Amino acid sequence: MRTSPALRRKLISVAAVSAALLTAASTASAAARETAAQASAVPGSQTEAAPGAPAERLIVGYKSGAAEATSNKAAEADAVAKGEEAGEDVDFRRRLGTGAALVDLGDGLSRADVADVVDRYRADPQVAYVVPDRLNKPKADPNDTEYAKQWDLFESTAGMNVPPAWATSTGAGVTVAVIDTGYVTHSDLAANIVAGYDFIGDTTLSADGDGRDGNPADPGDYHAADACGSGIPAANSSWHGTHVAGTIAAATNNGKGVAGIAYGAKISPLRVLGTCGGYDSDIIDAITWASGGTVSGVPANANVAKVVNMSLGGDGACTSATQSAITAAVNRGTTIVVAAGNDNDNVANHSPGNCDNVISVGATNRAGAKASYSNYGSLVDISAPGGQTSTGTANGILSTLNSGARTPSSESYAYYQGTSMATPHIAGLVALMKSANPSLTPAQIEAAVKANARPLPGACSGGCGAGLADAARTVRAVSGSGGSTGTVYSSTSAVAIPDNGSAVESPITVSGRTGNAPAALQVGVDITHTYRGDLVVDLVAPDGTSYRLKAASSSDSADDVRTAYSVDASAETANGVWKLRVQDTAAQDTGTLNGWKLTF
Repeated sequence: MRTSPALRRKLISVAAVSAALLTAASTASAAARETAAQASAVPGSQTEAAPGAPAERLIVGYKSGAAEATSNKAAEADAVAKGEEAGEDVDFRRRLGTGAALVDLGDGLSRADVADVVDRYRADPQVAYVVPDRLNKPKADPNDTEYAKQWDLFESTAGMNVPPAWATSTGAGVTVAVIDTGYVTHSDLAANIVAGYDFIGDTTLSADGDGRDGNPADPGDYHAADACGSGIPAANSSWHGTHVAGTIAAATNNGKGVAGIAYGAKISPLRVLGTCGGYDSDIIDAITWASGGTVSGVPANANVAKVVNMSLGGDGACTSATQSAITAAVNRGTTIVVAAGNDNDNVANHSPGNCDNVISVGATNRAGAKASYSNYGSLVDISAPGGQTSTGTANGILSTLNSGARTPSSESYAYYQGTSMATPHIAGLVALMKSANPSLTPAQIEAAVKANARPLPGACSGGCGAGLADAARTVRAVSGSGGSTGTVYSSTSAVAIPDNGSAVESPITVSGRTGNAPAALQVGVDITHTYRGDLVVDLVAPDGTSYRLKAASSSDSADDVRTAYSVDASAETANGVWKLRVQDTAAQDTGTLNGWKLTF
């Protein structure tokens, strides 16, 4: 069994690991062997498990009807043949839950060697895709524990307004799968834990002495200096999965510890991340199994999850292998909630936050602004509290943990920060919604979370989704007890925005309503633009009253405006012609108002 501890994908939290440290596996001789022809034929992203580190395993998806798509014997023969063609030893390892084949390249290969094997698969008309089996790396760092309140749940400025939602739903009847490091026993969480699974097949990663089995207990993910790559320092065990699980469903009203957002829900811990991290292939199988799919060699799941939390990720595009698993899970009715990432970069560069059919979550600090580390961009769907420390103050997210530095010791609580911590806030909210209205589809859930968000109280540059999630308003909306009822009036007529010109307007006629507009009228905006800092956007009520949605800002150099605003329009008559007014206020950039909508 061959693995490289340097190649690990990342748990999404704040501790940064330099990508430069992951290039140690590339040697001068390997670089010399990589020809210009191979580099042009196969993108570098398809040869590496991490930047500069050649992949040791590939995930191969065969087209429907190919013998290799269903026959392990045929897939094995194909792997051997492809290896012989490339002059390498390629072995079939196993079948993933999605039907893809996992093949082993062994260690010691250069990027050029991997590219040669990838090229053989790409040239095969029976192959739908071939991608490297990337790895995931833990990055959660505990914070100080001076601040003893869960501001993230109820604080009026930056909290998620959770307590009022509990009058409608506590998450009862919903199972949330936490795909993470597993679970270490904690009395403030134990009552809500149901059976999960340990999907880590490699004993070099598992740290529990065995491979896949039905015990998802977290033995700790401590590693010594250089064990996870040259120059990477030692790190204590994170107990990351337990911290995430506590935010979602820690026991509540039990006179101790913290309150979970969906404390009536159950947690199914699925272990995919061990010492130094875990492979895409194990995560893919965990997604499949959690949502009720079949994984070879793994018993049927008796606790099918309607919500999956993935506070993990890494660099690069969403691979076809991962997307296939996510799409299948969503089609089975499971909502996938993922962390956007902590690189202060566009989430488009980080997977699985950039995958389709997921709710990608950015993090806010205690001021309600984008946390400095949080990824951003048009692919971020929603923001939630992730915390951020400042000198002398712990403003992180408090949740269940363990005091053991390496192996489990006594249970504890601690503050962590990161989009890892923001993500379970949304997973918990989805559990509340699904409990309140079991008929909701993943698409309806995502739409409702966005439509009922409120504008970020603080600043965000680059795109933070529809705003800060509001649990009470969202749960009321989907349960029919108030909030945004989901009645949508929209315009899809495109309007060109002239460069440094006059304002343009797009009308929507609202009719059939009684009384005034709501105090939190949702205004969804879709604008394509090359420099959105130039734009001024206003909502104009039927009587001509203007409400400023977005001001021009010379510091906002991003493009596009795809977000939802909340406007107190309670003084306005609901019926009439509403307008969205957009103006470009500076030279050299143009755009298009693609459409907009009002949600009452």
